[in-house]
Amino acid sequence: MTSQKLDLYNGQKMDLIGLGTWKSNPGEVKAAVEAAIDCGYRHIDCAWLYQNEDEIGDAIQVKINQGVVKREELFIVSKLWHIFHDPKDVRTGFSESLKALKLDYIDLYHMHSPMGYQKINQKDYAGSDMSIGVKLKTDQVMFPMDANGPLCSDVDYMDTWKEMEKLVDEGLVKSIGISNFNQYQIDRVCKEGKIKPAAHQIELHPYLTQIDLVEFCQKKGIAVTAYSPFGSPDRPWKPEDEKPIYSNPVIKNIATKLGKSPFQVILRYLNQRNISAVPKSATAKNIQSNIQVFDFKLSADEMNSISALNKEWRAVNFEWDRGHQFFPFAENYKE
Repeated sequence: MTSQKLDLYNGQKMDLIGLGTWKSNPGEVKAAVEAAIDCGYRHIDCAWLYQNEDEIGDAIQVKINQGVVKREELFIVSKLWHIFHDPKDVRTGFSESLKALKLDYIDLYHMHSPMGYQKINQKDYAGSDMSIGVKLKTDQVMFPMDANGPLCSDVDYMDTWKEMEKLVDEGLVKSIGISNFNQYQIDRVCKEGKIKPAAHQIELHPYLTQIDLVEFCQKKGIAVTAYSPFGSPDRPWKPEDEKPIYSNPVIKNIATKLGKSPFQVILRYLNQRNISAVPKSATAKNIQSNIQVFDFKLSADEMNSISALNKEWRAVNFEWDRGHQFFPFAENYKE
């Protein structure tokens, strides 16, 4: 089965279901990407932060060389990490991803968040690097911190954005997007940038439905992608007593009624809101199941009952970044 697609404002088409790759361990992500492409996935969501783009690139090349897929049929996404926000470093961060993925261009390149960090080599850093469930393959500190919090850079995300626009002008990127921005920040990018964001990737699931933010983006012609659509139940900092979203009785009852899995119901809920989703899985069976969501439809009552589960709960709350001048989730945010 192949995924249905979402039209981007610039004519590109993005698959409604993509493969998420955060927390996919070295040695397993290559097999996961190969399995995904074999069963119809064309949208692969990557990021420099995940430290596994080299294996993803290997998998892509295997499937292209086997004739399973052509490069132009794929929709490859990556993200610029915080330490590369300085305009002079944007090209470095991008080039590292492009080289690792073994590609000539990237279809959609997001700014991972509006918050920049200082760029520090590990040999010059006495602190510890925060673990987010990835194995480091870089000599750069990913989360530079001191006792007071993140070692922030004072780079304005608009300066970063304008440097990213050059990647589009040069044909290295087909679209650029944003991730983890608030409405004020989105509006500013749209007003001050030359190129409007093609997409906004945010945490989105039944416990964080983001109704207002999704409507805000879609009215502006900015597509929305949901990361952690199941609430990231395998994240390293998950409390032991946390009950996963997919175990919620409302979702389980709908799944039983329709003869589908709770995971499929959650993905269908997002897709019916014209939101693409990038669920992560390293298991071939689950990878295939996650894309099999286009042969059924949720009723209006079922959609409403899932939306009613919202409790503004974030699996990835970026609390370590609180205090950054561009922290997007601050109440009464202003610049």
